[in-house]
Amino acid sequence: MSNSLQKYLEAAEGAGKVLAHARLLVRLAGIYREMTPSHLADASSVANYKSRVLVIHADSSAVATKLRQMAPTLATELMKRGLECSGIQVKVHARQDHQPTRGPTQKPLSARTSRELAALSESLPASPLRHALENLLTHSARRE
Repeated sequence: MSNSLQKYLEAAEGAGKVLAHARLLVRLAGIYREMTPSHLADASSVANYKSRVLVIHADSSAVATKLRQMAPTLATELMKRGLECSGIQVKVHARQDHQPTRGPTQKPLSARTSRELAALSESLPASPLRHALENLLTHSARRE
């Protein structure tokens, strides 16, 4: 069974073209990670290779801008490594595996901290700082 599946995947009339393209993308991804600074490689990925153009997905516009600046150098390096590359296209495409950001967590003030902040607030003249301290004390959770 697995032997016939392997033959199907490698046959030109089967999924051979897809498998060959997938292997090429894996190879390109490895080369891309070698050529690109790690902070940019971590924030981007090889998406496709079509018509001699490498398509890269960047996590943000800042990363995309830097990769676009590097595109001629990257294309030249790919050609030096034996790959036909007439250009590099960079698209901003945020990854879906990011963890959603959590809302702020409220940490309770200790009794000592509450007393010290209250004393500080009382010693201050009427000012934005005093008002901010009073708001903090009014809205903060207290640890018993």
